[in-house]
Amino acid sequence: MKTLVVYYTRTGNAKFMAETIAAELGADIEEVIDLKNRQGRLAFLPAGRDAMFGKETEIAQTKVIPADYDLIIIGQPVWAGSPTPAIRTYLKKNDLSGKKVALFFSDSNLGQAVEKIKALMPNSTFVGKLALPAKELRNKEETKKKIADWCNTLKIT
Repeated sequence: MKTLVVYYTRTGNAKFMAETIAAELGADIEEVIDLKNRQGRLAFLPAGRDAMFGKETEIAQTKVIPADYDLIIIGQPVWAGSPTPAIRTYLKKNDLSGKKVALFFSDSNLGQAVEKIKALMPNSTFVGKLALPAKELRNKEETKKKIADWCNTLKIT
């Protein structure tokens, strides 16, 4: 099964998870880059507001064509119980109809994020999710074990 890991990160947590998942599954990987500057100590306030109101953003041109893959694994932090504007934009630009899709989050307080993301790809088959709190990601070895266990569930889908 040809697999693509797509992720957005602001702090690097989702990047670590994405790289670990891609290595575990032998998957290709692509970072979604938000062209709006969301860095800095207080940047989470307008970022959360944008996510909560379902706003899109301008993202850098992606290089990988998701239509070429069987399984798309999408990762991100959760902002205000919602998908990030960068992932929302990515999903609006890329039709994942007929694809198996799994989600991962560098946060465990998901709110309605999963349902909101599923609504952005109504013709996809949802095959699983992984959510790890940021503080848990500090223990890299334990996190890698949890990710490997989750990836094993995806291999049989």
